[in-house]
Amino acid sequence: MRKTFGRLAGAVALAAIAVTGAAAQDAPRGKKAGDFVVGLGGIAVLPSNGGSTSIGGKPEASNSGTAQLDFTYFMLPQVALNLIAATSQHDVSAKGTALGDVKLGSVWVLPPTLTLQIHPLPDSRISPYAGIGLNYTFFYGYGGNKTPPVSRVRIDSTPAFAAVVGVDYELAPNWLLNVDAKKILLRSDVSVNSGTVTARANLDPWVVGASVRYRF
Repeated sequence: MRKTFGRLAGAVALAAIAVTGAAAQDAPRGKKAGDFVVGLGGIAVLPSNGGSTSIGGKPEASNSGTAQLDFTYFMLPQVALNLIAATSQHDVSAKGTALGDVKLGSVWVLPPTLTLQIHPLPDSRISPYAGIGLNYTFFYGYGGNKTPPVSRVRIDSTPAFAAVVGVDYELAPNWLLNVDAKKILLRSDVSVNSGTVTARANLDPWVVGASVRYRF
């Protein structure tokens, strides 16, 4: 995961340097109503891991790194809607159960998240923001190594609340460098071997990342 996220972060940094050298400017353009912004970068998905299982212990999911697309539309210079699109793979397990540590295999996660963001300094080159919104997380693509007698694991797809803080740095009139952090309050039910064992996973991940954005 560290290598994957490192490559993505490196690519973002190189793109930012290239854009800065190609299109320096004296004064920031700022954010305007009607702006549509597309970003490409890398994120780290860091579950907080809590909850319980019917055989004791708690469920856990591994950290992961992946690429992310995001789309932002400014309704006003200070108000925007942001949607992220990314998918990541995680190893899942149950730690400290009556059977010891149990491997539950791996799963892919698709967590589209829509947030309403407030940008208090839209005319500034360095423009912080904060927001709240909704997430819906889909779990799919189950696989990986499982501890016998585990044969089938399913995690319920579920809605969640999300909060975000971040900052844009205007590199050029149409180019921005972005870093942000999201907290998703994600709680899901887990079924092992068709309900023989059940769990409540309080994943509550942090999603942190960096991207280069282009403004249309």
